Amino acid sequence: MGSHGLREFDRLMLGSVAERVLRRAGCPVLTVRKPAHHVTSPVHDPEPVHLSKMLLCADFSDPAHHASKYAFSMAKEYGAELTVLHVLEEIPRSKDIQGATAEMTKQLEEYIAVETHNGCNIKVMVRGGKPYHEITQSALEAQIDLVITGVRGRGSLHTALFGSTTHRVIQLGSSPVLAVHI
Repeated sequence: MGSHGLREFDRLMLGSVAERVLRRAGCPVLTVRKPAHHVTSPVHDPEPVHLSKMLLCADFSDPAHHASKYAFSMAKEYGAELTVLHVLEEIPRSKDIQGATAEMTKQLEEYIAVETHNGCNIKVMVRGGKPYHEITQSALEAQIDLVITGVRGRGSLHTALFGSTTHRVIQLGSSPVLAVHI
């Protein structure tokens, strides 16, 4: 489905069909704004969709694990490079950023070890900061064709007042987003 990517005030005041569908759908939802680079070809092209770089948002939650199944399958199907990204939002004071990043990188590599044997080209990336900002920035820098993320079931009041990482990635990012529900 298409999305206008309205900012916070407009989304809060006007509501958003895409937001309601994302919250209520029992199936994965692909949301597309105007991509910064071309993912699709003209209709007469035998392969109208070209996915060469995908980004999986990994936070080790059940929704993220479920989304990873879609991401690994799609990466294999399209022969795409899949970057598995984890964002460290809060780093305990007892750890330094390099130590926390190294520890999380190791956990991500263990998490995806099985999939690397299935012919997928997978990279891991750990960044620190606000998840929505780091996801959109990573996607922009790497010219990602598709962002894949799991969706948590949050209450509509919380989402209306604060938004969610998925909604902000859709609003602020230039890549299409596949939001996968459990």
